[in-house]
Amino acid sequence: MRKIEAVDFFYVSMPLVTTEGDGSQDALLVRVAAGGVEGWGECEASPLVSIVAFVCPMSHGACRPVGASVLGQRLESPEDIYRIASQIELDSMDLLQAPHTWSGVEIALWDLLGKVREEPVWKLLGYRESFRKLPYASQLFGDTPAHTYQQATEACRQNFRAVKFGWGPIGRGDLKTDLEHFAAAREGLGKGSLLMVDVGQIFGDNVEAAAARLPMLEQVGAIWLEEPFHTSALDAYSSLSRRGRVKLAGGEGAHNFYMARHLIDYGGVGYIQVDCGRIGGIGPAKRVADYAVSKGVTFVNHTFTSHLALSASLQPYAGLRSHEICEYPFAPKPLAREVTSNHLERDKEGYVALPNLPGLGIELDTQAIRRYFVPVEIKLKGDILFKSSDGF
Repeated sequence: MRKIEAVDFFYVSMPLVTTEGDGSQDALLVRVAAGGVEGWGECEASPLVSIVAFVCPMSHGACRPVGASVLGQRLESPEDIYRIASQIELDSMDLLQAPHTWSGVEIALWDLLGKVREEPVWKLLGYRESFRKLPYASQLFGDTPAHTYQQATEACRQNFRAVKFGWGPIGRGDLKTDLEHFAAAREGLGKGSLLMVDVGQIFGDNVEAAAARLPMLEQVGAIWLEEPFHTSALDAYSSLSRRGRVKLAGGEGAHNFYMARHLIDYGGVGYIQVDCGRIGGIGPAKRVADYAVSKGVTFVNHTFTSHLALSASLQPYAGLRSHEICEYPFAPKPLAREVTSNHLERDKEGYVALPNLPGLGIELDTQAIRRYFVPVEIKLKGDILFKSSDGF
């Protein structure tokens, strides 16, 4: 019987991490070993806090470390991954970072299981075929409208047929400047490209502030307005969804299936975006994808880091032909590109396809990991709770 023998965390970081809204500045890679086979995953959250959630002492029966539910567990089938997830939900329900920590471990378990069975993860999820996805270049708004225009033209030059601009100055200054950014993005892209806008929850729950941007977004033909509000501001989402023709998108902040479902049922989003590194991994993301199909909502991945995370994020909807848009890291920090030795490159028509390889089909570059590796040691009362592995 194959059992989970080890879970290792590798904190990698750029030399300087800034306040820029760029999640590719550092990362937490996860390696799981079972029966002589290794799988890799990636968490999307504060790396150090995620490590602590795996090793921290038990506070009480519903606040146990994630590691207590993982190490030594049987791993023979997808059902084992779902079983471990259910145990963590009960035993770590008061440990709020638990879903993020488990996400990276869970992704690694799928990768490992796929390697054991010599099948890609999407086949383990029940899909017979994996369809190409149309990537959109995901990048931040420029500091000025002129900068945004330049970035848009550069995305076109690189043959992206869809582009999303996010965060940056939007909502932090006056309405006029925001509208100028939207117009600059469209002008730089031209008429033939898809344009999406992400404002990073900047309006909190202020429906009127968000609604003031809708006419210009409609004028420039934006296909969605992403995360105008906090993830749980369902009443605000619902109200805004009825105010214009631009559909709302959201869900990257969901750290369980129900949060994503509520955005669909009560928030009225037209696009549900799930980050496998936050929601609890590939399994719950697949559950959201299935639910979105039943409700006529389009499933989209959320990925702003490495191609390991990108591959994981595409698996849950790989078999959905009509759900073809995918977020694609356009200009990540070097570490996010370099920690994997292969990448999901675009074909001549601008699409990406998952490899028909065991597991996630992505190989880690251990030399690159060494370059960005930050050793971590966590002690309590003189005892070492965690010390980074030096074996890659």
